[in-house]
Amino acid sequence: MDVLNGLLLPILLSCTVCYSSDVRHIQLQPEQIHLSATGNAGEMMVTWSTVNDTKASLVRFGKNITLNLVAKGTSSIFVDGGPEKRSQFIHRVKLTGLSPAQMYYYHCGSEDGWSPLFFFKAFPNTTDWSPRFAMYGDLGNENAQSLSRLQEEVQKGMYDTVFHIGDFAYELEEDNGRVGDMFMRQIESVAAYVPYMTAVGNHEASYNFSHYKNRFTMPNFAETANLWYSWDIGPAHIIVFSTEVYYYFQYGLFLITHQLNWLKQDLKAANKNRAERPWVITMAHRPMYCTDTDGDDCSKRYNIIRDQFEELFYDSGMYVNIMRLKLGNIKDCEDRFLY
Repeated sequence: MDVLNGLLLPILLSCTVCYSSDVRHIQLQPEQIHLSATGNAGEMMVTWSTVNDTKASLVRFGKNITLNLVAKGTSSIFVDGGPEKRSQFIHRVKLTGLSPAQMYYYHCGSEDGWSPLFFFKAFPNTTDWSPRFAMYGDLGNENAQSLSRLQEEVQKGMYDTVFHIGDFAYELEEDNGRVGDMFMRQIESVAAYVPYMTAVGNHEASYNFSHYKNRFTMPNFAETANLWYSWDIGPAHIIVFSTEVYYYFQYGLFLITHQLNWLKQDLKAANKNRAERPWVITMAHRPMYCTDTDGDDCSKRYNIIRDQFEELFYDSGMYVNIMRLKLGNIKDCEDRFLY
């Protein structure tokens, strides 16, 4: 400071800070948080993303906001297939030992940064209750007209699980994965509160379905990369399978055989357990039947999905088959329906 006639005058120095173009922008804050079921009523999987790797992958949780429990998990790097090769780290933590039908509070992250506080309700560990589902497919990042209603109703506790049966964001890989990031942030206000269970659709096909395989964590994801799986909830046995293995042969014809063999065994095991879980429900993206005349696969006399699965499902006594709905001009529908 300068002294002038007994006054102290501060001198402001203007400093110019130069940033080089190679300065790293470190982003350690958790985002894109979502839950998924594991098939065990006493467990819940928490998945999230960070731009950079963190010291740990942790979930602090508990029956109240003191969050007195801690679960540790792992992270893995995911690199988008686009020209920028953008990368992020996917974190997965399994919560175990949950009390049936108990409300839990949680946040995820590490000492590098924590998410906001969320909550979920663990499933009852019995078959004598009726789960409440919200189901849809083809939800984009733009014009997601049902999202605001879902956000409100999920947080009010109106649903136990949300099923998204293929086609996410339009599309997850767009703009070097930025559209996928925006979509996952959008659904966080739904998916961080109830399990967000998924099926793969044709709009996830880019880079061998890499965005779908890496961003979600379905039961048995380590073996089947989220393409097919099954799990139990209440009186229902849920089977999710991929219709896309029949259309993208470049990613491996062996997937058709592997999935079909698994599906036959799973249906066989489910039928043996019909007394406990009478509801056997299958889900996939492409429909076997439709009412339009646009010349797409389900409107043709020969439909590969119908040919592969109709007899199998009929013979196994499957109760419900849920696939993405195609609407159009009503026409006569051939053969039998399993709905």
